[in-house]
Amino acid sequence: MTAVTGLDYLRSRTIVDCDTMDAEVAKALGPFHNCTCNQAITLGELSKPTSAEIVASSNADAKALHSKYSSISVEELAVEFAMVRLAVRISKHIKGSVFVQTNPYYSYSQEKTVVNALRYVQLFQHVEPGFDVTRIAIKIPSTWEGMMACHTLELAGVRTLATTLFSMPQAVLAAEVGCTYISPYVNELKVHMIPGLVDEAKLLPLCRAIQEYYKSINASTQLLAASLTSTDEIFALAGAAHITIPPNLLEQLTQPKPENTPSLFDSAPTEELPAPGTSYLNDPGNFQITFSRDGNGSSHIKLTEAVNIFCDFQDKLEQFMKSAA
Repeated sequence: MTAVTGLDYLRSRTIVDCDTMDAEVAKALGPFHNCTCNQAITLGELSKPTSAEIVASSNADAKALHSKYSSISVEELAVEFAMVRLAVRISKHIKGSVFVQTNPYYSYSQEKTVVNALRYVQLFQHVEPGFDVTRIAIKIPSTWEGMMACHTLELAGVRTLATTLFSMPQAVLAAEVGCTYISPYVNELKVHMIPGLVDEAKLLPLCRAIQEYYKSINASTQLLAASLTSTDEIFALAGAAHITIPPNLLEQLTQPKPENTPSLFDSAPTEELPAPGTSYLNDPGNFQITFSRDGNGSSHIKLTEAVNIFCDFQDKLEQFMKSAA
């Protein structure tokens, strides 16, 4: 009898997404539903020799069409073209949505985030005429302004994912504005940047509580757990609506599933759920202070650090595209 792999087990309980823009990973280890990305993943993929044509084509398109998008630099436009091209390339090997992340420098501007998202939709049509718009999902940092941008975009028929989410108040607001997905970061983002750093306050219980809360209010928003560092964390989330998994952990999950793999979704949440009727949509001040105080301020700090890290990678991406032009 063939042993059940970790991936087989997960797919029996959860929709598995891949946290990469590497089409070869999707082909080799799929099937996956969605693929997720961000500025760091994009830079890693564009740096590979296999992406040289994407880099060249994106720089050429950015120069040719810059007059149409003159509110941003040629380099920023080239980055967006490249991210879209990576998404189109991998879309042929997944079943569901491809994700592109807005410029993190717009994290505190609703207007610029909306414009950025709508520009992405246009770039998809330029790169791949007729690309199914319903397969595009825009990743937007979970600031108040970002959430309001999600609200505007969802009303316009553009799917969104509230990313860099570290707290229940953010999750409550994301459901209120109608985000298609949210991505709670189980580990703070900097653990992926600093060798040996361990997040001592992993948000596994928060993921369990959010999904229970969404079920209690019949929310259409779906949990998509992210920022994972081990297969133990992944098995603890078996039963989550979605889990997005990076290539190194996907490889580990191709091995036979360990016998003892307890999941938080096999028992009731350990965190208290929001009171019935909790709402922040029309009360930004209440949201801001509640979020700022969550975890004695740690959630706000994690979000700020994540935005800063992604801004650093946005800078690196633009410099990379400029140097390759």
